[in-house]
Amino acid sequence: MNVMMRRLHLASFAVLIALGAAPVYGVSSGSVTGLVRDSSGVPQIGAQVELLRPDMSVIASVYTDSAGRFSIRSVFPGRYAVKAMGASYLPSLRENVRVHAATVVNLTLNTLYEVMQWLPTEPRSAGAEKDDWAWTLRSAANRPLLRWLEDGPLVVVSDGSHAAPKLKARLMATGQEGTFGESGERISATVEDTPSSSRELLARVDFDPGTNGGMESMLGFRQDLGFAGSVQSVAAVALHPEIDAAGANGLEEAAVRTWENIELGDEFEAEVGSEQVLARLAGTAPETVAAMLPFATVGWRSGNSTVRYRLATSLPGTAQPDDTEARAWLPGLAARKGKLLVAHGLHQELGWERRTDRSGIGFTVFTDRLENPVVEALSRFTAGDPDSASVLMDHISGLMRVSGPGFSSAGMTASFDRQLPAGNHVWLSYANGNALVMPAMPGPSSGPVARPVNLTQLMGAVRPRRAQTYSLSLSGTLDGTGTRWRASYRWQPEDTVTQVAPFGVDTLEPYLNLHIRQPIRLRRDGTGGFEALLDVRNLLAEGYRPYLLNDGSLLIFAQEQRSIRAGLAFNF
Repeated sequence: MNVMMRRLHLASFAVLIALGAAPVYGVSSGSVTGLVRDSSGVPQIGAQVELLRPDMSVIASVYTDSAGRFSIRSVFPGRYAVKAMGASYLPSLRENVRVHAATVVNLTLNTLYEVMQWLPTEPRSAGAEKDDWAWTLRSAANRPLLRWLEDGPLVVVSDGSHAAPKLKARLMATGQEGTFGESGERISATVEDTPSSSRELLARVDFDPGTNGGMESMLGFRQDLGFAGSVQSVAAVALHPEIDAAGANGLEEAAVRTWENIELGDEFEAEVGSEQVLARLAGTAPETVAAMLPFATVGWRSGNSTVRYRLATSLPGTAQPDDTEARAWLPGLAARKGKLLVAHGLHQELGWERRTDRSGIGFTVFTDRLENPVVEALSRFTAGDPDSASVLMDHISGLMRVSGPGFSSAGMTASFDRQLPAGNHVWLSYANGNALVMPAMPGPSSGPVARPVNLTQLMGAVRPRRAQTYSLSLSGTLDGTGTRWRASYRWQPEDTVTQVAPFGVDTLEPYLNLHIRQPIRLRRDGTGGFEALLDVRNLLAEGYRPYLLNDGSLLIFAQEQRSIRAGLAFNF
């Protein structure tokens, strides 16, 4: 009896093994059909098409006919991968194909040269924060992924069930305090569109629901030119009825930035363009200023190292918004003696950087000539105050901007970044150069506030001085909750009211800052829901320089005032 039971068990086990090893396409009426073409749309005759299990083992293999079509019959319903191969082309793999009664999978074969055109252009900074909504003008569009498979050569991979849509939209409602030109509540609507594989569009409108005129908007366009690179343009407009100067009610700004990226083989890269700026103060005697600000970058790559020369003339304001905001593309504006002025200068740098998969290091030397640098302070000027004619005043936030004296600077920057375990990232930097300082006024003083002065005297005492700055940034995503966070600290002497190395593209906000983005999902599968945002700058209110004016009002200068923004974002 025991021998018979043992034989029965062995026979049953053999049957189970045979069933598990049997081809699954022999027991169901499901099918996978499709068309194999090249990137220009020409059907590929005789291309080999394989149906694969999730572990990439082959279930079935067929060839395309004279019209480039293939058919795999009797496939058991489930999830598979479909792979196409042809002479002179990289294999193309479609993952997560859900097979049902009749499934159609069309595949495109590409050459290695065509695939290289998909690779993202170099980001603004190798250590810069990456974001789901980082603007397409700073990153490549959603395209197939190039990778190596364990069982074969280089393949072009796309996800059949989670392919990113060509049209995305986002609605965001926020409240903000402590930022120049922000009136509190704000609603933002953003639409990103990829109408073709070579064109990308982004449009955004921000408006204040509490006013009839407060608005910021931007429109971006990118056109790939294949081997020649790409052409990109941005137009940004802002209307600020709450900002005035010299009796003018309202500030209007506009900027158009156009540039071309050029790639010459694997070694050379270039970016050349210019920005046209127009700003005016509304009122009975409107004043208009205009400027054309060119820029250029030339780089040479060798292996993991890159050497670059960069020239820039556009000097940003004190805020450092991300590229999806109109303010990121608008110039720094301030006033002096009732005149509206555009912050600009001449920046030249020579830099070197070396990158690996997990880390990077860079070093730059630069020379600057700055004109009309923006200096920001917290005050409560009234309309009849004589000093109000010398500043741009935002009566909602209580912040003002005045144009500081021009100066020259020379210095260097150095940075290091590294990917840490669990998806975290660390970035360190150092810079030295000249910055404007606000010295304490001479005379008797009780406490940190000097004796009463007027604004003209105060700005006359502003002088450039050599300074150093140190920065540390930590960022990552928390497992389980999906919380994206970044904490940063940038130290420099507290009497400095302008930035050291102001043309730097990787500069952090001054002092202690915290950024948190928390997705809130409404379904168990992780889809749906919204995102909560929190952005706090200069959390400890460091770097404040207080002064008492003759009229008894208090004026507090700082390179970055403490501010907070919080809100909700909905993606569609």
